[in-house]
Amino acid sequence: MEYKKTNIDGVWIMEPKVFNDIRGYFYEVWKQADFDEHIGQHIEFIQDNESKSSYGVLRGLHYQKGEFSQAKLVRVLKGKVLDVAVDLRKNSPTLGKYVMVELSEENKRQFFIPRGFAHGFLVLSDEAIFTYKVDNIYAPQSEASLRWNDETVGIEWPIDEKDIVISDKDLNRAVAWKDADLF
Repeated sequence: MEYKKTNIDGVWIMEPKVFNDIRGYFYEVWKQADFDEHIGQHIEFIQDNESKSSYGVLRGLHYQKGEFSQAKLVRVLKGKVLDVAVDLRKNSPTLGKYVMVELSEENKRQFFIPRGFAHGFLVLSDEAIFTYKVDNIYAPQSEASLRWNDETVGIEWPIDEKDIVISDKDLNRAVAWKDADLF
């Protein structure tokens, strides 16, 4: 596995070594000791989640506040998404900045997002199956969302706004950058 630092401290892109032959392929998806060594800390993931979405679905930008904050390790099993992490750490030099990475079944990349970030993804293929590990439980009382189209953050989504599909919850409960809870 190759671990690549991004322009935001603590956020990593992981690219596996894939072994292909006439039967198909094989690769190590995740290995605790290697992960800890490269990330520089021990993250104990406690749950795996999976979602299926169609083209134009945008999930996010979600985060959990306080003691229920979550680190995530995300990847795509089928299809292609554009994945985004927005820095909400108030003492960070990259506060309000974001990292964007394409994850797909072809590139098999993974994206590590530490605690203190809002996270979301946009589906670019007809269908995508997205899976992720988290290091903390889901706590509905602590969930929050940052607007996907907040002008201050200024994420440049690559499809027309009219083609983006958002849940009612994300449309009605997400807040502007100025109202976001920071870490």
